[in-house]
Amino acid sequence: MKLHKPKFWDNRGSISIFSILLLPISLITKIKNYYEDSKIKKNYYDFRTICVGNIYIGGTGKTPLVNNLASYFKKRFKTFIIKKNYTSHLDEKKLLESKHKVIFEKTRELSLAKAVQEKAKIVIFDDGLQEKTINYDIKIVCFNSTKLDGNGLIIPAGPLRESLKSIKSYDIVLINGNINKETKNFINKIKDINADIKIFTGKYNPKNYSKLKKKKFLVFSGIGNPHTFSDTLKSLKIKFYDYLKYPDHYEYKESDLLKLKKLAKLKNCELLTTEKDYFRIKKSLRKNINFLKVELSIDNEKQFYKYLNQKL
Repeated sequence: MKLHKPKFWDNRGSISIFSILLLPISLITKIKNYYEDSKIKKNYYDFRTICVGNIYIGGTGKTPLVNNLASYFKKRFKTFIIKKNYTSHLDEKKLLESKHKVIFEKTRELSLAKAVQEKAKIVIFDDGLQEKTINYDIKIVCFNSTKLDGNGLIIPAGPLRESLKSIKSYDIVLINGNINKETKNFINKIKDINADIKIFTGKYNPKNYSKLKKKKFLVFSGIGNPHTFSDTLKSLKIKFYDYLKYPDHYEYKESDLLKLKKLAKLKNCELLTTEKDYFRIKKSLRKNINFLKVELSIDNEKQFYKYLNQKL
């Protein structure tokens, strides 16, 4: 059974009693992270490696950035995406495979061996910053502007896979979403930890919304940060009467979709979801389901790729 992230993880500025009770377990996670950091790193000289990951667990925009990077580099180099074989991430695999060459093995070590066989020149990792044995050429960490680092604590007391101080060893921070005062304060916080890290911002640009504006929808999704999706729909003035939220990477059963379609018919509207959710649904069950296609747009994109090319 998949669970929703607890709300107290995102209590910025205050610590929940639940977080305090879970701090001893978080300490175990922290010790494990120190152990992982001490492992000997391996180099793979046949190609250059870029890792796109996160510290905050889920919903930070890793996969859209991986798609952006692969689209850029494959014009000049033989480029592969490596994604670890999690059965719960088949949606992201299918989405990436529809556009790029993807290696999807049980371990990243096996995927790297496959990339060597394929004579890759650029390898982009979708997730893997916590895989400390790989000496990535470039390490990019993504944040969502609505969540940032949550309550700032490590799992399970908070939403962080490792301490924010880990960005000392990273090269680029990409913050997705609207930039406000809180985001600017967070950027200053990052600079205090690593003055040399490059910080970029980005936003999601919808591609097929014009045909959706004339309709009314029942919206559903199983993504890490559903608020970003609802905010996008509202900004586009796409009408929806309700938004049903499922756990991240939720595997929709036929019964789920039958209920959704029945409810949509009852309310005289159509179904709308994310592109990632759409690819997670079996092809035989996709009929009469719409999805919003979005692409990541990086602010100062020329400077972003100029820096990447210099590092590579």
